[in-house]
Amino acid sequence: MEYRRLGRAGLKLSALSLGAWLSFGRDSSRGEARNLVAAAWDHGINFFDNAEVYGHGDGERVMGDVIADLRLPRDGFVVSSKAFFGSVADPRPTQRGLSRKHLHDACHDALKRLRVDYLDLYYCHRPDDDVPLEEIVMTMDGLVRQGKVMYWGTSEWPAQRILDALRIADRHGWVGPSVEQPQYNVLVRERFEQEYAQVLRAEGLGATTWSPLASGLLTGKYADGIPEGSRLSKAHNAWLLEDMKNDGRFRMERAAAFAGLARAHDVDPAQLAIAWVLRNPAVTSVILGASSVKQLLDNLKSLACVEKIDASLDAEIRKL
Repeated sequence: MEYRRLGRAGLKLSALSLGAWLSFGRDSSRGEARNLVAAAWDHGINFFDNAEVYGHGDGERVMGDVIADLRLPRDGFVVSSKAFFGSVADPRPTQRGLSRKHLHDACHDALKRLRVDYLDLYYCHRPDDDVPLEEIVMTMDGLVRQGKVMYWGTSEWPAQRILDALRIADRHGWVGPSVEQPQYNVLVRERFEQEYAQVLRAEGLGATTWSPLASGLLTGKYADGIPEGSRLSKAHNAWLLEDMKNDGRFRMERAAAFAGLARAHDVDPAQLAIAWVLRNPAVTSVILGASSVKQLLDNLKSLACVEKIDASLDAEIRKL
């Protein structure tokens, strides 16, 4: 496993990490979740990503359960949570968003679900126009000073808002954000490469990216339809399937072409897609989702694929 610094922060994360989205507390049984965390730990993964909304809190409950069951040393792993969407199916106004109240309540709820005394990373899961930015930064600074959060960050925030949060923190002597968590893959490149890249570099922020396989499209398994038992075949992921359809046939065609290109170079499409994201020096950690240990172990092989992506292959991928 390779370990990378979180921007200018002193924290080091495994270049590949394991996330709870769409699997823990939902698609995977508790036993399978335990096996996934155990396999991840055995192969050097030290970062486990969560959010209040994953399984309406069940993702964090299962993650906390299996980490405690495996007796992983608290000083050896990094665990995160994210707040914005709420942890109940139909949240009331104070049960969602980035108000001081919800950020406080969501943090304490995550600590209970994950069975830890502090969160290593705590993200504002989306921007919130209803809350003054100064209130958000002040609240996150307070949680850090109380020892309940080590580092805080944002997810899918506009770059300008991240810069504004940093300026507010500097002005008041508060702790500012250290990390952004955006989507980044060969099909979704523009925001990371055009909007975030300069901010991450100039401000020394880390990046923990999600969906390296574009929800499975880049594996090539959806080229001829939706296989039984796949992520998109699950009823509770109907919204994800609809999102795929709305994104147009062109995206599906590009994904199929990418899979063909990978096979032409004798590389597994999923491993090539993950390796392509890893190749970007601005990326601290690529968050993997897995429904089985075999899938996780296969995806971990992407570390060895990075060196296979030379300038010529990268140009071919980008041309698609």
